[in-house]
Amino acid sequence: MTSTPVTLQMAPRGRRPKPPRHLADLSHDERVDVLAELGHAPLRAKQLATHYFTHLTADPERMTDLPAAARGELVEALLPQLLTPVRTLTADRGKTVKSLWRLFDGVSVESVLMRYPRRATLCISSQVGCGMACPFCATGQLGLTRNLSVGEIVEQVRLAAAALEAGEVAGGPGRLTNIVFMGMGEPLANYKTVMGAVRRFVAPAPEGFGMSARNVTVSTVGLVPAIDKLAAEGIPVTLALSLHAPDDELRDELIPVNSRWKVDEALDAAYRFFEATGRRVSIEYALIRDMNDHGWRASLLADKLLARGKGWVHVNPIPLNPTPGSRWTASDPAVEAEFVARLRAAGIPTTVRDTRGSDIDGACGQLAAQEAE
Repeated sequence: MTSTPVTLQMAPRGRRPKPPRHLADLSHDERVDVLAELGHAPLRAKQLATHYFTHLTADPERMTDLPAAARGELVEALLPQLLTPVRTLTADRGKTVKSLWRLFDGVSVESVLMRYPRRATLCISSQVGCGMACPFCATGQLGLTRNLSVGEIVEQVRLAAAALEAGEVAGGPGRLTNIVFMGMGEPLANYKTVMGAVRRFVAPAPEGFGMSARNVTVSTVGLVPAIDKLAAEGIPVTLALSLHAPDDELRDELIPVNSRWKVDEALDAAYRFFEATGRRVSIEYALIRDMNDHGWRASLLADKLLARGKGWVHVNPIPLNPTPGSRWTASDPAVEAEFVARLRAAGIPTTVRDTRGSDIDGACGQLAAQEAE
């Protein structure tokens, strides 16, 4: 098997206008400074943050504790509209909601809200497109347009949480409990911004949503230096390593960044994350028919994980959600079962990922690609 050299894309610098300034981008003191320039008292910063992070609103008409004459100016200054809905698709009797959003510069990103009996999980995007160029991924085929801002990431969460609270998702009023950075983009390639958003997620109100860091998952294809940096942050998020192959020959083809950091280097970094945080690492493994779903690869994966110890990792095999016209498709159910059985027989905790939204262009990047076309 031969791999095709792929040039990884870094985020363009200095070529695109910045997103509008947003409350989520700024510290409390920076918000106070902005409002002071407009002639408003410092307390307005806390009031706006309370409306946004606690009441989940950016509607000036709902901000009745603010002077009526000033509400519009205050919202315009710190709560501009960052995401405009383009398309909303539902599946699973309304409990899976996929949204396509248009940003200020006309580009699009996706988020997916998935409601379960005891939790509600939002899958969010961190970039417009992706520069990692994984050939089986719809987003990877889009290429990288730009990084998202902290505000653009946080706003995906605020809108989903507000929809749940208002009972707009099947199942009645509810609360957002989990966030996963598994939408468009490579989160650790937009590191500073992603960590800024994570801090907003976990900060107590009114400086953030007050979520548990343990319910926030940051995924990566294996940017080793950034994994080590994340481990040193002191924020106990969950790390998800998108491995997809246990051998370098295949992973070079499936995950082009493997040419920089090999399988063992990525697994070593993941284990260091576990040692530093005590948080069990998730290994994401998209099962692709006749490509990476062989029984011997399951055994090799188990051997590599056990060589680093026990109890540090959990494997999530994922039946591939194919994209139209792609040669990549999901494994045969019997082959999937054998792959999972080998991991479990080796003592590796393994859970097949629930693939929601396959009937609504569920693979990340499909709606954005259609919009671009």
